[in-house]
Amino acid sequence: MMSTPRPRRSDATREAIRLAARERFAANGYERATIRAIAADADIDPAMVMRYFGNKEKLFAAAAEFDLRMPDVSAVPTGRLGVTLAAHFLGRWESDETLNALLRAAVTHPAAAERMREIFASQVATFAATILPDPTQATARAALISTQMLGAALCRFVLELPPVAAMPREELIAWLGGTIQRYLTAARP
Repeated sequence: MMSTPRPRRSDATREAIRLAARERFAANGYERATIRAIAADADIDPAMVMRYFGNKEKLFAAAAEFDLRMPDVSAVPTGRLGVTLAAHFLGRWESDETLNALLRAAVTHPAAAERMREIFASQVATFAATILPDPTQATARAALISTQMLGAALCRFVLELPPVAAMPREELIAWLGGTIQRYLTAARP
């Protein structure tokens, strides 16, 4: 009779540290989050954080694992793809403070910027390749979509640029949706 293997204590410790770091980075940002505070949140010695992750940058990279949860658009009419994606991305930014913390950190910290690039390059490009008639254009078009979503998120949630921060959600979706639609479906210039 085979039993299900129990998770190792080290796996549970690593996950507790990762979750504590994710919350701390979201609450304080990269610069103000400290290894000591993260260790206290995880109820472990700070040396254990270093043992498992090596340094703050590596811990941040582990804590900053994000799934953009790209939507299933197989039933979405082609002409509504841009609005659907704009609404999806705006919803992700509104519902995940850790994603906002990553954006704030990416502006000033190279490790955070690299992580943001990886997330958007891999997930948005993979998504775009499933929609575009010519998947070889997916990387460039995904990058253009990312410029819109990252720029809007930066202006709305980080900089709180008054016109964008105060704009009704549906209006912002309509503006962004048109541009994203063009990136997805327009002929290459």
